[in-house]
Amino acid sequence: MNDYPLLNIFWTMLWFFLWILWFFLLFRIFGDLFRDDSVGGWGKAGWCIFLILIPFLGVFVYLIARGRGMGEREMRMRMQAEQDFRSYVQEAAAGSGPAPSSHVDELAKLADLQKSGAITEAEYQQAKAKVLA
Repeated sequence: MNDYPLLNIFWTMLWFFLWILWFFLLFRIFGDLFRDDSVGGWGKAGWCIFLILIPFLGVFVYLIARGRGMGEREMRMRMQAEQDFRSYVQEAAAGSGPAPSSHVDELAKLADLQKSGAITEAEYQQAKAKVLA
């Protein structure tokens, strides 16, 4: 048990955490690079070669050169995803049939038509059954 003191455990865990953090950052940069449409194919290939051959310098240069854009692209992507979700929910809700308030509106219009004499009682009952069905 004394062969590996507590301070060595701490340093090992610290290095392991930094190693995981490094890979997380590297994957994040590659993801940003391939999602960005403003960089052409040759630019992406150049960045990939730079990031693979000289990873530490490549990551730092990428963060300095394109770090602000990473946040902006991430924000645009999240806003687009939220907008897509909202439009999907609205389409799904609209496709599930008329809303209950529209039933009330239609029944009120039918009652007004019956009171004014534009439709008969039988036509009113038939239209009411159709609305409620």
